[in-house]
Amino acid sequence: MKKMLIAHSPDADDIFMYYAVKFGWVTQPDVAFDNIPLDIETLNVEALAGTYDITAISFALYPHIRDEYALLRTAVSFGEGYGPKLIKRKGEKLKRRFKVALSGRYTTNAMLFRIAYPDARIVYMNFLEIEDAVKNGTVDAGVLIHESILTFDDTLEVERELWDVWQALAGPDLPLPLGGMAIRRSLPLTAAIAYEQTLTDAVRVARERKAELCELLLENNLVRIDGPTLDRYLELYANDDSVELSPLQYEAIDKLYALGFEHGFYDAPIRAEEYTIPREYQGYRHS
Repeated sequence: MKKMLIAHSPDADDIFMYYAVKFGWVTQPDVAFDNIPLDIETLNVEALAGTYDITAISFALYPHIRDEYALLRTAVSFGEGYGPKLIKRKGEKLKRRFKVALSGRYTTNAMLFRIAYPDARIVYMNFLEIEDAVKNGTVDAGVLIHESILTFDDTLEVERELWDVWQALAGPDLPLPLGGMAIRRSLPLTAAIAYEQTLTDAVRVARERKAELCELLLENNLVRIDGPTLDRYLELYANDDSVELSPLQYEAIDKLYALGFEHGFYDAPIRAEEYTIPREYQGYRHS
């Protein structure tokens, strides 16, 4: 059998969207899937190196790897009225050049933060370390991502929602593109189309069997949060809008890339839909 490794982050939404494959609820003929969980910035850096055939990425990274990878249409995470949070110790006032911890240079939240706070002094660290770094004073503030946005310590408070930064930059009507998936362009096109369909089916089945899947994730200690928090978190980042990119989501990604180009992060503005797998090829082959 062909072995295919899926690289994704260890946060609950990525695990939820993949594990219908891991548990054998969704399969692909003659393909054995396996997974490797890595923090999001490690995934971004490994994507720059071309390490994995299929990998989760921050949407903000994609223009840097567009020649080597195509965007997948599934397993996407967007914020709508929510997203990463800039937090600080309660009662403290941030100075103009405050020291801040971010989860990685290539994350979407880092790009938005750098646009909004060009004078801040940035330290990059694993997302799991950011809350403690703020609590113990290693940094003045930090941007929390993943489950931490729901579970941070009550000695901390939100300075600003990255959703509000996004709205100020992009307008009020677009969801915030956070995480997506990419697939290596050198794979045979027919195989890439089949992999995308399998992963799309996995997210759809995960949604359809959410209660059962969540119970298994909790029983096997595959997530870092309790049941009620898991349920709430998945409705934010692994919801029905995660199954396949919509026209509005494409528009939001394109706006992110236009902003990145405008502020010097990219060498060109790109349109996301032009970098997805051409699924119509299957129809041409059989016409």
